Amino acid sequence: MSVPAQIIQFGPGEGPVVSAVGDVYRMLATGVQTGGAYVLSEARVPPGGGPPPHIHHREDEAFFVLEGEITFQLGGKKLVGRAGTFIQGPRGVPHAFKNESPAPARMLILVTPPGFEKFMVEIGHPLPAFDSPPLPVTPADIQRLLAVAPKYGIEILPPRIDVVRGTTAAIVAADLE
Repeated sequence: MSVPAQIIQFGPGEGPVVSAVGDVYRMLATGVQTGGAYVLSEARVPPGGGPPPHIHHREDEAFFVLEGEITFQLGGKKLVGRAGTFIQGPRGVPHAFKNESPAPARMLILVTPPGFEKFMVEIGHPLPAFDSPPLPVTPADIQRLLAVAPKYGIEILPPRIDVVRGTTAAIVAADLE
């Protein structure tokens, strides 16, 4: 038996908010609210922010950049998204995004089918408001991410050491091919 979609309305900055992987996510529509159709969230990504490279094995993910600039890695492609850019990431394609600019960025993230919102709640930390600063990522957060991701069909890809610069590269095209 399917559950009908609900009317959803949030004002600016309203709605459930979590800090996850150093970013802030506001849940605009969950699978329960959309009758099992999709999940929609708004992300605030600070400079240097963004998740590690990963693969969604169960869902497609789409991004619409609202402000700022986000660098996406999808498969072997590097794409820079500025305000107004839309990018579709099909399931099974290794991907990541990172704010490589000096200014904060915001984007909408659409995931279908739903379930991803439950993952975000399980790995994230509730925040009082969307304009709250993201919480620093701790070793316990990383361990929780690695432990919980497989339950949701998400494969976290290991970062690679960037020998040229001597730093850990969170997004490396060679890791995503």
